[in-house]
Amino acid sequence: MDNVFRAKDKARKHITGDYTKQYEMLRDYVLELQATNPDTTVKIDVCSEPNPDSTTRQFRRIYVCLDPLKKGFKACLRDLLGFDGAFMKGPFLGQVLSAIGLDSNNGIYPLAYGIVESENTESWKCERQKGLHTAVEQLFPNAKHRYCIRHIHDNMRKRWRKPEYRDHLWKCALATTIPEFEHLMKEFRRAVSDVLISNMCEVFNGKIEKGRDKPIIGCLEYIREYLMKRICNFMKEMKKAKGPLTPTATDILGARKTVA
Repeated sequence: MDNVFRAKDKARKHITGDYTKQYEMLRDYVLELQATNPDTTVKIDVCSEPNPDSTTRQFRRIYVCLDPLKKGFKACLRDLLGFDGAFMKGPFLGQVLSAIGLDSNNGIYPLAYGIVESENTESWKCERQKGLHTAVEQLFPNAKHRYCIRHIHDNMRKRWRKPEYRDHLWKCALATTIPEFEHLMKEFRRAVSDVLISNMCEVFNGKIEKGRDKPIIGCLEYIREYLMKRICNFMKEMKKAKGPLTPTATDILGARKTVA
């Protein structure tokens, strides 16, 4: 059994690369990425080294925002982003954090991604949970923060599980004296999108699942290649559009015309 495990591990390293050595090549990967993708933003954060003369640093986190994605997001002008994280599956702990928007065809639009040590306020700066809400307030104080209605629903069910509390729950909800409901009602009134759940983030996490067990450069490349393929597929879909609108917008407008 040990021989089989070692052989399997050796084959995996040959195919996907060594988990430890890829951290040593990470800076070279970033330089190559920026050279072939001008105006792409990449930031690497490392742990502070007590010995300033040391030639090595311990990796902490990396942030990537490809230039075509930045330009596309600005051109689309849909000022809505969902934030989420998914665990890495290799021998080193960490999470893939992502910022996901919506494209003009109501599909997901990944804007930026990163690999961090864990979800916390500092890493989200590079969720109301574990630092996300705090990071957004500090970095983008004028941005409106909206919670996923599905998570609010689950939290309400846990908090008000006992039957005798149900009448009180709805009285509070109608009076908007529960913070979650009060915030949600405000967001309904000033919403710029009808998206109320975090499915777009979960879809992205599902798309990169096979990349999250790869070494760090392999994981980053898996995400980048997925984004490249997605852009190409989107352009093919756009060519099928009849008229000035995207296929989804055309279908929605057609349905509303029929109703009208």
